[in-house]
Amino acid sequence: MVDVPALVAQAREGRPRAVARLISLVEGASPQLREVMAALAPLTGNAYVVGLTGSPGVGKSTSTSALVSAYRRAGKRVGVLAVDPSSPFSGGALLGDRVRMSEHASDPGVYIRSMATRGHLGGLAWSAPQAIRVLDAAGCDVVLVETVGVGQSEVEIASQADTSVVLLAPGMGDGIQAAKAGILEIGDVYVVNKADRDGADATARELNHMLGLGEARAPGDWRPPIVKTVAARGEGVDEVVEALEKHRAWMEEHGVLAERRRARAAHEVETIAVTALRERIGDLRGDRRLDALAERITAGELDPYAAADELVAGLTGR
Repeated sequence: MVDVPALVAQAREGRPRAVARLISLVEGASPQLREVMAALAPLTGNAYVVGLTGSPGVGKSTSTSALVSAYRRAGKRVGVLAVDPSSPFSGGALLGDRVRMSEHASDPGVYIRSMATRGHLGGLAWSAPQAIRVLDAAGCDVVLVETVGVGQSEVEIASQADTSVVLLAPGMGDGIQAAKAGILEIGDVYVVNKADRDGADATARELNHMLGLGEARAPGDWRPPIVKTVAARGEGVDEVVEALEKHRAWMEEHGVLAERRRARAAHEVETIAVTALRERIGDLRGDRRLDALAERITAGELDPYAAADELVAGLTGR
């Protein structure tokens, strides 16, 4: 058994091994997970969570590394969660995103953790919300969450971050592609990376046009800015940080930040509850109650919805 209070205290002191151990307990769904979360709860709520998402090849890892450098110059402690896809064949993951962040490996003010999706859809790992909580409690001022390379519908990061950054690059799709991509509906800040390539200005124009076709905004509403960068050379990164800070200030002024964090907590509770119910239902395989309901359905005595209501009532006592 792990001494959770001691581990949390060490994490608060900035010891990377303690932070790593806590996240491992989270990823492994340890029997002590509830104890860990209870110990962390009073210590959270201070980190600014920034999600970075986009299609494969747009430069998410390079952009994340550049943002780490910018925040470190400002004296901020930074945590990074880099999510890598799991192989559908072996179940393993390369966890290679942090290779591009190796320059920060020896910086005690930076903690970088790679996580595998383990088959979870949406662009994130299942345990990402709890891992964010660990980094928050460990004293990180900013937590950068880099998703896997996503397509048009993997937009889970929007429910986990305070601010969502969507990265694009020239030549990665035309305006029609952008119009139908659900991912372009979640951004608070848009970044056209690799802006030294041909077509960067056209990509920015198309993006600006697509945002203009979106939902109407009232005076005072946030209009997502479009920033052009060459992350590999650090160009435009300070402008991205400035846009992020402006968005954070706007959210605090309008109460949006608190509302997003409440929604994030509600989503987390719902996910845990649904997972627990699914496990309990899974335990009923071969149970006489489930078999009896199935027999009544096949006999035409009961419809599946009514049967499900009976099952839920039996599981929850309602």
